[in-house]
Amino acid sequence: MSIADRWIVGSPFAELATLRPIRTRREASWDRSGANRDFIVIEPGKSDTLLDTTGPGCIHRFYVAPWIRHPHQLREVVLRMYWDDETEPSVEVPLGDFFGIAQCKVRCFTSLMLCVNPGGVVAVPGFNAYFPMPFAHRARILAVNESERPMQLWHHTEYELHETPPPPDIAYFHAQWQRENPTVAEEQPEDPWFKGYNLTGAANYVLLDAEGQGNYIGHILQIDNITGGWWGEGDDMIFIDDDTWPPSYHGTGHEEIHGAGACTNTEYAGPYTGFHLVSNLDWSGKNGMYRFFVEQPVRFQKRIRVTVEHGHNNDLANDYVSVAYWYQREPHRPFAALPSTAERRPIALAGLDEAVQATSAVEEDLWRKIPRNLRSSPEVFRAFLHLQDARQAINDEKYEQSHLSAAQAREILEPLLPDSQAIGGGE
Repeated sequence: MSIADRWIVGSPFAELATLRPIRTRREASWDRSGANRDFIVIEPGKSDTLLDTTGPGCIHRFYVAPWIRHPHQLREVVLRMYWDDETEPSVEVPLGDFFGIAQCKVRCFTSLMLCVNPGGVVAVPGFNAYFPMPFAHRARILAVNESERPMQLWHHTEYELHETPPPPDIAYFHAQWQRENPTVAEEQPEDPWFKGYNLTGAANYVLLDAEGQGNYIGHILQIDNITGGWWGEGDDMIFIDDDTWPPSYHGTGHEEIHGAGACTNTEYAGPYTGFHLVSNLDWSGKNGMYRFFVEQPVRFQKRIRVTVEHGHNNDLANDYVSVAYWYQREPHRPFAALPSTAERRPIALAGLDEAVQATSAVEEDLWRKIPRNLRSSPEVFRAFLHLQDARQAINDEKYEQSHLSAAQAREILEPLLPDSQAIGGGE
């Protein structure tokens, strides 16, 4: 207990009044020329370094605001983080998934570790992560654009620099992305809910399989319900160290792991648990949930295998995606190579690309063709609101509505153009 803890009894904010020989820093995308171009643009096939600093130190907040030109960019741009002298990353996760975006559908939510906030421009939300990320010698964060479109990105990384390296009992932050699409439905008896027996966990979906000593602190889990009906009867099973059967952690269903009531079809977000994406009341389509073990991480001394059934006794074939977060001593087990961008993209409903193209064409022409002196006019603002509606409809997979909203914006803008020009692809 520090002196401040003894003086400011019972407050979780005692650190705010504690003086320490620590330097605080922020690395950000601010315009070094003094102008207002406070973002970076990562061209297709290129990468950019968001942070490269020497330590010892600890990152406390990592923030990005991406301009999402196509929802799939959230899976096609990859974050990689390296600690000290690593040549292989300790974090390798698609951009959106790292911040809790499920199936490339943005939902604003607030938890203790992750927070997604809205922007006045629907296509530019704010992503925040509050995992402490200690390092002894060096910290590097890279963003790699594997998409076919530029990625415009505002970013901040706030961190401390210490005088001494972290003690031996401080572990390093890790995060890993996994997908199984679809999961393999196991052969079942006539009544699988009550007569199917899973006594090994061998066929479960695997969120994490790690070796070493560490603390598992949580996950994002995403399911695209292809089979229909209620999909969440699968139990979580966490095998720790020398576990065979039963595992040290055995749950009772997807709802309970993530703090929900039975068969939830309502979105919610809390400090530790949430179902922050529920696409449909009948449980069909895309779903996202999270669980953070904040005060009591799942501790392992030699190894850990975090799994969950896909349906009771693994009876369902659905699209499962996850991000696991944990701390451990180095070295960590090397990650398998990320799948290709095509293999990472979520299952898309028909019409996505056409809806994105129609909305993008009007957006681009608004800035390219509308005279500068008219861009603050009430007409342009009304058109902008329709384009916001179009982007939100794309996010919600309502593509007919997105076309309608883009067309309404085009009808407002075209009378403002000189020489009978067209909006949305015409000259």
